[in-house]
Amino acid sequence: RQSIIKVALDVPLFKLFDYKLNKNCTFKLKKGCRVLVPFGKQKKVGIIIGFSNNTRIPSSKLRSFISIIDNEPILSMNDMKFISFASNYYQYPIGKVISAALPVQLKKGFPLISYIDQLSLTNHGKACSTSNLKKSAPKQAELLEILKIKVRLNEKDLNNLSPNWRRYYKGLIEKKLVKKDRVINNYRVNQKYIRPSSGPDLNSEQANAVNTIINEKKFKTFLIDGVTGSGKTEVYLHLIKNTLKNDKQCLILVPEIGLTSQFINRIIKRIGLIPHQFHSSCTENEKFITWKAIRDSKAEIVLGTRSAIFSPFKNLGIIIVDEENDVSYKQQEGFRYSARDLAIIKAKHCNIPVILGSATPSIESINQCKKNIYTKLQLTERAGEAKLPSMHLIDINKNKTKDGISDLLLKTMNEHLKKNGQILVFVNRRGYAPTLICKSCNHIEKCKRCDSRMTVYQSKNSLICHHCGSKEKLKTSCHVCGSEYIALGQGTQRIESALNKHFSSEWIMRIDSDSTKSKGSLDKALEAAKSGTAKILIGTQMLSKGHHFSSLTLVAIINADQGLFSNDFRGSERLAQSITQVAGRAGRENKKGQVLIQTEYPDHPFWETLFKGGYKNAIRLILEERKQTGWPPYSYIALLRTESHQKKFTWEFLKKSKLILSSNNSTIDILGPVSAPMEKKAGKYRGQLLLQSNNRKILNHCISSFIQEIESKKITRRVKWSLDIDPIELF
Repeated sequence: RQSIIKVALDVPLFKLFDYKLNKNCTFKLKKGCRVLVPFGKQKKVGIIIGFSNNTRIPSSKLRSFISIIDNEPILSMNDMKFISFASNYYQYPIGKVISAALPVQLKKGFPLISYIDQLSLTNHGKACSTSNLKKSAPKQAELLEILKIKVRLNEKDLNNLSPNWRRYYKGLIEKKLVKKDRVINNYRVNQKYIRPSSGPDLNSEQANAVNTIINEKKFKTFLIDGVTGSGKTEVYLHLIKNTLKNDKQCLILVPEIGLTSQFINRIIKRIGLIPHQFHSSCTENEKFITWKAIRDSKAEIVLGTRSAIFSPFKNLGIIIVDEENDVSYKQQEGFRYSARDLAIIKAKHCNIPVILGSATPSIESINQCKKNIYTKLQLTERAGEAKLPSMHLIDINKNKTKDGISDLLLKTMNEHLKKNGQILVFVNRRGYAPTLICKSCNHIEKCKRCDSRMTVYQSKNSLICHHCGSKEKLKTSCHVCGSEYIALGQGTQRIESALNKHFSSEWIMRIDSDSTKSKGSLDKALEAAKSGTAKILIGTQMLSKGHHFSSLTLVAIINADQGLFSNDFRGSERLAQSITQVAGRAGRENKKGQVLIQTEYPDHPFWETLFKGGYKNAIRLILEERKQTGWPPYSYIALLRTESHQKKFTWEFLKKSKLILSSNNSTIDILGPVSAPMEKKAGKYRGQLLLQSNNRKILNHCISSFIQEIESKKITRRVKWSLDIDPIELF
C-alpha cells in the first residue's frame, strides 16, 4: 500500500503537495476525491492526483491529511485527463485549473451528496384517526393530516407547508405515528418539456451541413462558415435534435451572456426543452445544481459561456461553439485559456464531433481548413428572401460632422425612419467622450493610476478610467492654464444625446455595458430592440453579432478608423470581423439593408479589399501578409507579462527571465523586454517578453523549463508575473 498522497491545491505554485496516510486510515482513497489538508497555518481543500511511496519532504516535516471529504471521486478520469492537458498546455498550476473547473461550494468543502431530514408515516400513523388528537394536540394533528395526504415529506417541503413543524414532530414520533430519517437531498432539475414547433425547411447547403456532421460518428472538427443570416442556428437545432435522439448530452458555447436569451428561446420553441445555463449571471447555487445535473447526465442541453467547457459531462454527444472567432472565448486574467481550443480537445477526448460556427471565421480556423485538419461547410446564401446589405463610405473630410454624425448620415436615417425601418448606430466606445482636452494648451486629463485618458461621463458629471475604475468630478477649466476644457471624440452617450436632438419623437435606445448593469436589463433592452418598438439603437460590440433584428434596415458605423492603424498584427482581422458582423444585422428579412461607414480615410486600401471581395478576400490578403512576416498561424507565440509597484523590479524580472529563456533554448526568438503599451495600470508598472517559435513543442518545453527555474528566484516575490500561451492581445 502506497503511503503518500499527492494533492493539488488552489495555490499559484507549479507543484503537487505530499501528505502521508494515517496509519489508522482503513478507507481506500481514490484519485479525484477531495481531502482537507493542513497548509501552513491554514486548512485547505485539495484534490488527490496520485499516490507514491517516495517524497522529498523529510519525514519529520511530512504532515497527514485532516479528513476525507468524498467517498467517491467528484471528477472522473476523463475530467482529470482534460484538466491535466489544460494545465500542461497553458503552463498553469493544476491546482488553479481544478479550481476554475469546480463550483464554489465544492472548493469550500461542501459535500457533493448532501442529506436532509424526512418525515414519513408509520403503519400506525396511516391507520390513526386525527379526531382524538385534535383535542389534545391540535398542532400535531395538523401536521399529521398533512403527512396523511403526502405520506412522506422532506424538511424543505415541510418548511413550506408547515413552517413550525419542528416544534411538534417529536410528539408524533413518541406516539409512534411518524418516523424521521436522513435521506439524500435530491436536487430538482427545472428542465421542462413543451410541445415543439416545426421550423422552416432546410435549404440544400444547410441540409448538406447537417447530414455531413450527423454521418460523422467520431471526433472531427467542422467549421460552419456561413454569411450573416444564413441560418447557422437552424443547422445547430437539427444537430441538437439528432444528439438528443441518441440519448446524448449537448454543450453549446456562446461568447457573451447577451446571446444566451435569444438562443434559449429558439431551443425552447424548436426542441421543446428548457436548456440549463452556466455563466456568470447564474448564482453560485444555480451553477452548483447545474454542475451536478451535468455530472449525473440529467442536463440534456447546456448553454454557457467559456467556463462551461469544464463541466463534467459523462455522456456528451456534441459541442457547438457559436461565433468561434470571438475574443471573449479567451480568458484574459489568471488562467488564460481559450474555450474554443479546449472545446476541440474535449471533443477529441470524448471522440465526438465539434462544430465551430461563424460568419467571420478566425484566421486560425481558416488555416486549419486549408490544411484539411478541419472540414469546412459553407452557407453562402441568406435564409429565405433576405439579401446581404449594400455597403457605402461617408468621407467625413467632405461631409463635416457635428457630435460625430454627418449630415449625409442624418439624411439617410430620416429616409429609413419614414419607411418604418429600424436603425443601428454602432459606436465601439462607452461614455460621453474618450478625452477631456484644454482648448488653449491641449492638456489632456489622464488617470493618476494609469497611462490612460479619463473618459467623460457628462450625465454623471464625472471622469472615469475604464482600466482601473478611478473616478473624479468632471472639470470645466484646465488646472494648467485655466482655459476651458472640451470633450473630444464620441462615445455611445454623446451619440445618444445628439440623436435625441434630431429625432426627439423616436424611441432611441442605448445598449452598452453601462446601460445594462442591473439584472434583467439587457434582456428587456434586447426585447424592445427585436420587437422593433425601439427605432434607433445605439450600441457597442454587444449588438454586433448573433442578434436577429427583423426590422433593421440601416447600420451606421461611427468610428471605424480606430482599427485601420492598429499596432497589433491582428488589428486588420479584427476590423474586418467587426464591420462584417455589425453590417450583417441589416436586411435580415424581406427589407433591403444598407450600411454606412464614416471614415476620414476613404482611400485606405482596406476598404477596397473588403468592399470588392468581402471578408474572405480580406482574410486571404491578411493570411499572405502573416506568411511573409511569420506571425501566427505560421508561428507559435507566448507572452510573458510582469507588473510591480516599482518599475525597477519589473525590468529586473524581465531581464533575468530573458537570460534563463535564452540559456534553455537558442532556437526560439525572444522579443523584448519592452514596456506594455499602457506601461502603468492601476498603480503598477508593466512590461513583457514575446516568445516566438516555429515549433510548438520546443516553445512549450522551453517555457516549462523556465518556470521550474524562475520559481526559485527571489525576484518572483517582488513582482506579479503570468504566461499567456497563444495570446490574442499583445497590447
